[in-house]
Amino acid sequence: MIDQIRVRNLALIEEALLTLGSGMTVVTGETGAGKTALLSAIRLLLGQRANADFVREGTDGLVVEGRFLGLPSQDGDADPDEESVVRRTVTAEGRSRATVNGDMVSLKQLVSTMERSADLCGQHDQQKLLKPAEHAQLLDDWAVDSLVAPLKAYKKAFKAAKAAADELERVQQMKDASTAQLDEARFILKRIDEVDPRPGEYEELLADLDRAEHAETLARAGMEACESLSGEGGALDGLNAAAAALENAARFDADLLPYAQSLREVTYVVEDVARDARSYADGIDFDPQVLLDQQERAAALQGLIRAYGPRMEDVLAARAEAADLVSLVDDSAQREAAARKAVDAAEADLAAVAQELHEVRVQAAGEFAQAVSAQMQRLEMGSASLECQVELLDRARWTSSGPSGVEFLFRPGAEMQPRPLARIASGGEISRVMLAVHVVMGERDRMDTLVFDEVDAGVGGATALALADVLADLSRTHQVLVVTHLPQVAVRADQHYVVQKDENNGLPRTQLATVEGDERVAEIARMLAGSATDASLAHARQLLEEFSAE
Repeated sequence: MIDQIRVRNLALIEEALLTLGSGMTVVTGETGAGKTALLSAIRLLLGQRANADFVREGTDGLVVEGRFLGLPSQDGDADPDEESVVRRTVTAEGRSRATVNGDMVSLKQLVSTMERSADLCGQHDQQKLLKPAEHAQLLDDWAVDSLVAPLKAYKKAFKAAKAAADELERVQQMKDASTAQLDEARFILKRIDEVDPRPGEYEELLADLDRAEHAETLARAGMEACESLSGEGGALDGLNAAAAALENAARFDADLLPYAQSLREVTYVVEDVARDARSYADGIDFDPQVLLDQQERAAALQGLIRAYGPRMEDVLAARAEAADLVSLVDDSAQREAAARKAVDAAEADLAAVAQELHEVRVQAAGEFAQAVSAQMQRLEMGSASLECQVELLDRARWTSSGPSGVEFLFRPGAEMQPRPLARIASGGEISRVMLAVHVVMGERDRMDTLVFDEVDAGVGGATALALADVLADLSRTHQVLVVTHLPQVAVRADQHYVVQKDENNGLPRTQLATVEGDERVAEIARMLAGSATDASLAHARQLLEEFSAE
């Protein structure tokens, strides 16, 4: 969600700070006061392209900074308490720069980072709703509970089918290997099999060689250690003498006894080490022929590593690949038949789970469309409705997400044919359909923040009240920012900003400020009647009291 947005030198805005909380925030003001500039700032943070026309006249450039809480990562996860700072600058020459948490990012990266943070729902910002590619994700998010099991099964089967198809393609390609490739594979197989290396053998052999080549040194070290510890005048004699002396003196001072006991314990350890050192030395058996055999074996293995390494694992992998190629050519018919059988089985499994997933989506689509249409009726859209068309695609068009194509269709009236939203719905209708969709999505919506501009264009009377009710409902599950001219919407807000225009050094300037108490009453009165008269002030107070009591 958006925590704060700071704007400098953007269009009419010289300096502005917008702080948002949860719930609904409204921005009001007279036409031409600069509300559009504030929305442009949000669009810049979300990755919209910019040019010099955005920069306030007489300045070197604009800066927009936004602090976001819980900015989603690419996998959709988000820590709601983690802060992220997004900064966008545009120079007077039109050069644009963007950073996320101080790191420079491209415009494409910015869009990718911010695409799940906020949704702009103005009449000219409905690209997602107008793109059928987004419709399947919306439906799946809404119907997640019923789709979890069939979608998981489908993804598993789809992955298995792809693996089977890849294996068949590999078998077919290797079957057609050239004579030179086959000869090389046979040579590799023959050369490696002549040495016949086994896993782990080379490492074991190097360790054995190191001991065999230094057998004399190792035996001498063992004997010298044993003699130094247990020989005449060795460490054991000294330890025993010291322990005896302390034990004798302990007759007169008991504090010395623990030291004597410690020395006795040390002698036991030293005796064990001396005995083991002698046993190690006696166990070394140097055989020149064994050493020669080991050296020759190591040389043979090293020859393979030089040819197919740099590790013995690479040598064994080269052998497996060569053996596979030879086997494919020698047993090509059987291998290809087995691969085709595996593909047929995988495709049959996939078809079964795909049909199940498709049927679940069809069921969910009908329920989703009914829920959205009900919200559209609340918005006084008459008999207009949303239909969710789910079509089982040709097998070649299936993806890891499913076998179905999903598209939202708009039916303007009960007796009219449904058509794609982009081709039939007006800007205002699209905005209200988007509002209805987000209300239905509720907490399952991937968007935390929704920004509405012109959603109330041409709306009044009962429709205005209905729109305010729906926006209020939406604010219970989302952070909502609404630029509005409707007092019915403004009185439902948790916080209220007013945009006003004045002049600074002869240049028009937009000022943004929160209003509360009497100031808010006066703004609602202006929205009701164009000015703050006694009647409009009384009406404004009535509306505020009515909705603050809810």
